This record gives sequence, C-alpha cells and structure tokens, in this order.
Amino acid sequence: MGTDFDSSAAKYVIRAKIEIDGVVDKPDVVGAIFGQTEGLLGEELDLRELQRTGRIGRIQIAIRSTGGNSKGEIVIPVSLNKTATAILAASLETVDRVGPCTAKVTLEKVEDIRGAKRRRVVSRAISILKGWEEDIAPGTEEITSAVTKGRKGTITKYGPDNLPAGPGMEGAEEIIIVEGRADIVNLMKFGIENTVAVEGTHVSKSIADLTKKSKKKIIAFLDGDRGGDLILRELMQVARVDYIARAPEGKEVEELTRGEVIKALQTQIPADQALALVSDKQPLSRRKETKPKREPHSRRTDRRVPARKDDEEVSRRGAPRRKQSIEVDEVYIQKAIEIKEAFKAVIFDQEKNVIADCGVADLARVLEGLENPHIVVFDGVITQRLVDIAKRKKTSLLIGAAIADLEKGVTGIQIVTFDDIGA
Repeated sequence: MGTDFDSSAAKYVIRAKIEIDGVVDKPDVVGAIFGQTEGLLGEELDLRELQRTGRIGRIQIAIRSTGGNSKGEIVIPVSLNKTATAILAASLETVDRVGPCTAKVTLEKVEDIRGAKRRRVVSRAISILKGWEEDIAPGTEEITSAVTKGRKGTITKYGPDNLPAGPGMEGAEEIIIVEGRADIVNLMKFGIENTVAVEGTHVSKSIADLTKKSKKKIIAFLDGDRGGDLILRELMQVARVDYIARAPEGKEVEELTRGEVIKALQTQIPADQALALVSDKQPLSRRKETKPKREPHSRRTDRRVPARKDDEEVSRRGAPRRKQSIEVDEVYIQKAIEIKEAFKAVIFDQEKNVIADCGVADLARVLEGLENPHIVVFDGVITQRLVDIAKRKKTSLLIGAAIADLEKGVTGIQIVTFDDIGA
C-alpha cells in the first residue's frame, strides 16, 4: 500500500481523455496506464513509486461503453514540480492499448490548483467589494487597494489586426464579442474580462478566424440600435456565433449599468433566433406589445385561432396563406402571457401538465431529451431547426413569439404566434 496522498498538497491536476476500440472496465484502464508507463521515465517518475511516496494521488477513471467502444476521462492529482508534471502528463499519451483493444489517450489540460484557488479568492473578494463599497469606512482604503486593482486589468491586443481585448479572454471558457474598446472598458468595471472588440462596422478576419477555430462558446454583446443590427448580420455571415445579447433598445454597451449588463447577458438567445428577429425588424432588446390588452376571459376554456398547418406557407413576406382554425386551450394562452418578455419556454404533456421549463436558449436541447413533448409555449422565434426537432418528437403545437422564414408546406405540426392568440 502506498502512502496516503494529501489532497491539500496537490499543485496540479492532469486531465486526459481516452478512447478505446472495445468494451473495458476501469481496472483495465488503470492496469494499462501503470503497465505501459513502467520503466519509461526511470524510477523517479515511475507511477507506482510516485504513488507510494505520496507525490501523486489515486488515478481516477470515468469510463462508459456504447456501441462496442469505450470512452472516458483520466484524472491524476499531482504534487510534483511543473517540469515533472509536464513529463508525466506527456507519458500518458504513450498508452496505446487497453487489454486486447487499441486505445488513444489525449491530454486535455493540466490545471494549476493553487492558481485556480487564487483566482477564486480574487474573484470572490471583488464580488464582496462590489456589494460593500457604499458602506466601507474611510480608514480601510489601504486594505482594499490590492483588491481594487484586481478589477482594473489592462486592455490587451488580439490577432494580426491588434483588436482591443480583455485580459481574461485567452483563459476563459467563453468569449464575448463587443463593438468597441469603450464597451470592453465598461465591462471590465464589472469584472467581465473575456472580451474582444470588433472595432468598426467591418468584422475583421481576426474575429472570423477566432470564432471558427475556437471550441469556446461565442457570445456577441451588441448595442441596442441599428448599428448593432448591422454588425449582427455581418457576424452571422462571416463568423461563428452561438448566442446574442443586446443592450436595451437605444442604449450602447459602454453606457450600461452593472444590473443592465447582467440582465442582458442572462437573456442571451441563440444566434439564429436573434438574426430572425432582426430580419423581421423586431428589436431583440425590447419586443413591444402590439395588441391592446385582452379583456378577462375566465369563463372560456379555449379559443379558436388561425394556425399554420399542412400545406400552408408560413413565410412572412406577404404571400397568400391558407389558414385553418385550431383550438388553443386557455392554459396555453395564459402561459404565453406569463412568460412574455421573459425568454422562457414551457413544455406540456397531453394532460396539460408541465413536464419541463427552461430558457429559450436551451429549448432545442431540452426538447430533444423529452419523451412526449405535446405542446411547446416559448418566448422566442420559431425557426426551421426547432420545427424539425418538434416534428421528430411528435409535438403537435408550437406557440412562439414570432416566426422565422420556414420551408413551404410545413406538415405534421401546428404553429401559432403570441399575436395570433392575443398574448
């Protein structure tokens, strides 16, 4: 038995993924790692010796098998120096078999545990300071100066075009694209540093290459004006953008308060829906109610509204449409009124029970995972992708805030907007 590993002494964590052409179990993977690295790096870096002396922790394996193949993750906590850790991490990639099966190990990253802890401390301290600033006593400036500096990072440059970028962009899990340098400065005041600016109305090759090559989540945070609409359209043509956030209508990102910034980022929606709203000349940042409020109708349990079904053309460009009437239950109408302007989605079963609710951005993923999604009511744009998923899941009715240009002759599903039902 080896010496017990003190997890508090770990400096780094090695994370790697493994793919195996066959069905194996955790002990098989552990045996392969120890066996195929034995003697490779000498006695000082032998895994068994390192574990015996308490310089590495227990090798953690998560493995799952599907379709005759296995995939998993290897996690090793380490208390070695950087050089030894890097060598040990590289040695994992030499493992090419698990039992009789061929295997491939790919290093994903080496985490600096202490660095991560320091970042969490700084981040938490900044958060505490933000909520405490108004009540800080006059004599505490010397104590808080170091933390204050932590949120005043220096704007860096990115790519061949030397675009302004926040100091946290490279190491972040997501990237926020903004319009200009002033937007980055404002967001940095609130601790948001994973930013890069387009700098002008033309989207540069640096931005296009960054979004297409990176595996990170890409969010475009744009002004709530005509200029923001134009940049959104160009971004969607030349770059990969996952989600869109917008400043309130008529405002620019550089002038937003902390509360407005947080709200805008929390209400981000999928990029294709944002583009559909812009193309339909509806401001993403503030969709306004165009119909007068309805009279109470507590005595009615449903109403008849025009629905788009079968061979009807659902294009919004003025072409004739054949309409049919369907019964929309008051339960769904009330739910549409309740979630309007909230960017939420609610899914019902055939008994009118809510089986799921989520943000609009997660609707497609949630819908894919449900068994019987009968009715969907959501404060977003009905796109062709969403229609295809709903048809595949045998959903009978989609009720959305608006409709994008869909294929002609949509069949097998009914489509209704909030305007159609007076929501």
